[in-house]
Amino acid sequence: MSLSDLSEAKLIIEDNNMFPSELLNEMSTPFFSHTSEEKWFVVESSDKQVIAIAYCSPERMTEGTWNLLLIAVLPSHQGHGVGRLLIEHVESALVQKQARIMLVETSGLPEYERTRKFYPQCGYTPVAVIPEYYGQEDDKIVFWKSLM
Repeated sequence: MSLSDLSEAKLIIEDNNMFPSELLNEMSTPFFSHTSEEKWFVVESSDKQVIAIAYCSPERMTEGTWNLLLIAVLPSHQGHGVGRLLIEHVESALVQKQARIMLVETSGLPEYERTRKFYPQCGYTPVAVIPEYYGQEDDKIVFWKSLM
């Protein structure tokens, strides 16, 4: 990912109603320092439009545990396997870095039901629910997958 991709990444986040896209500036700052282990992945269409993004980070104080903090596909490109291919690519890249485990979290709100169904289809197991983590009546759902 490059700085020029940020504006398109923000559009993907906004189109998916994930979180305020201005938070992406703060998320990406360590990545662009070139000293971070964090990883950004971008999928471009044949016309060079950014259609999907993913962001992951190693979990501090662990051996080989990574967090997939963001994965999103433009709504116009959803349902065609782009997200599944992207997550497989992320996992493959992390295995090369001796990653053992990938964690991913999402909201328990009804509008995230499709997201919660996506992760098990990619081999992730729901392992935790933290009640009211994001807000009142908005639970955090954590998924786990072994990369070994």
